[in-house]
Amino acid sequence: MADPADGAPPRGTLEQLLLAGFGGLALTAERVEALAAAIAERTSIAPGDARALVDEQLTRWRSDASRIAERAGRLTHDLGLATREEVEELRLQVAQLDHRLRLLEKE
Repeated sequence: MADPADGAPPRGTLEQLLLAGFGGLALTAERVEALAAAIAERTSIAPGDARALVDEQLTRWRSDASRIAERAGRLTHDLGLATREEVEELRLQVAQLDHRLRLLEKE
């Protein structure tokens, strides 16, 4: 998380939740297999059923994360907040205008 003393804004709760969700989605196939094996080992569930359970939960998490991201985007738009891409585009435009102004001042 960014330290407010370094000039970067602190991360909001929604952003932290989204990052945590996406981190959970980043499970590799090896980790999924290991998780399914651990579930099967600790319970009486067959390894294939444990894998199906893990796959089903990952599908739910991905779906939930997608819906949350979509809702966050709509909320951002509804609140009139600029997206990161819009801010970067404006920065580029300001830099271009600044450059043109300096060229005109030299003439």
